[in-house]
Amino acid sequence: GGVFTDKGPYIFHQRARWATRFSIPFAATSPEPFPQLTLQVQRTLCAIMLTQTPETLDACFAALYHAFWVDLVSPINKPENFLPVISRALGGDEKLAREMFEKGNSAEAKKLLAGNTEQAFQDGAFGLPWFVATDAEGKKEGFWGFDQLGQVVDHLGLERVGSGYRAML
Repeated sequence: GGVFTDKGPYIFHQRARWATRFSIPFAATSPEPFPQLTLQVQRTLCAIMLTQTPETLDACFAALYHAFWVDLVSPINKPENFLPVISRALGGDEKLAREMFEKGNSAEAKKLLAGNTEQAFQDGAFGLPWFVATDAEGKKEGFWGFDQLGQVVDHLGLERVGSGYRAML
């Protein structure tokens, strides 16, 4: 007996399938090595979260996603690799990117990251993307994976437009 635990190749293949189906930018291979530590990146993003607009944070996330999963910038945790990406997302402001990196080492940013990490553990997160949704009655549930967006919509009681498999997402 036993359970087959080497799901890595399947997950990568499944991820590529979804990326193709929904035009999500994604390289044909994973960044090497994989997985990677991202502590410095996460702390810098926490500094951005503390000091910049949500739109700026979104732009930084999008730029880092593209750098890592499309351009295969690696290792992403090295400042010389991720700071240029964040700088571009900040409109080319290298000074601000460097300030965010430095603020990422502050007690405030570290506390935010530690709190976010603890909350993720409490919510049962085990991978990305992980969604936590609370419905109108206060019932909170976690959902893992892009393919679960339809279930998030159902949990929130939102109306689906259309039918078929695309509407399920």
